[in-house]
Amino acid sequence: MRYIYLHGFASSPNSYKAQDLVNRFAEINIKLETPDLNAGDFSHLTITRQINQVTALFPNDSTPLTLIGSSLGGLTAAYLAQKNIQVQRLVLLAPAFGFLSHWLPTLGEKKLQLWQEQNSLMVYHYGEQRELPLHYDFLQDASLYQEEILQRSVPTLILHGTTDEVIPIDASRDFAKFRPWVRLAELEDDHFLGKFSLKIWQAIQEFCELP
Repeated sequence: MRYIYLHGFASSPNSYKAQDLVNRFAEINIKLETPDLNAGDFSHLTITRQINQVTALFPNDSTPLTLIGSSLGGLTAAYLAQKNIQVQRLVLLAPAFGFLSHWLPTLGEKKLQLWQEQNSLMVYHYGEQRELPLHYDFLQDASLYQEEILQRSVPTLILHGTTDEVIPIDASRDFAKFRPWVRLAELEDDHFLGKFSLKIWQAIQEFCELP
């Protein structure tokens, strides 16, 4: 089994969450791969590019994979699992289901219009700790993905905060409601899930049957 962690939107493999899990996996002598989904070019980020980038990491043989994804990385992991039978397990941390419906209203109509007209939107990148331009292709590409297609019965653990202000927990509740292969664990935390790192690790250990 190989384990791959997909970080969130405007984040990086150096985030606290990513590094905490890398260290915990290392303690049990397992490598957690953490590709940089910014790929050196955040401005041209799209969900499709993320999917293609991670797919290229998959082994050519039948080695099974567990994907652990945070926020937009969690959404990307779900789409990867839909099309790749090698993905045999998913752990999704505050996955960005309904991402556009939650994010776009925070931008407002004027900013959305300017984004389309100028083909660029300045977004604060937490990994870089500065604002970076994001091309309008990101929005157009993301609108092509419909979560209704996510019907492959991959054993899935979702951990989501009840006070998440970015992706409301109802998004995960709705996703899990009609998918009996999905287990939802609710935590009293926000989107970053920083309060329960040990509890998250213990849940991952149990779910993935790790030592």
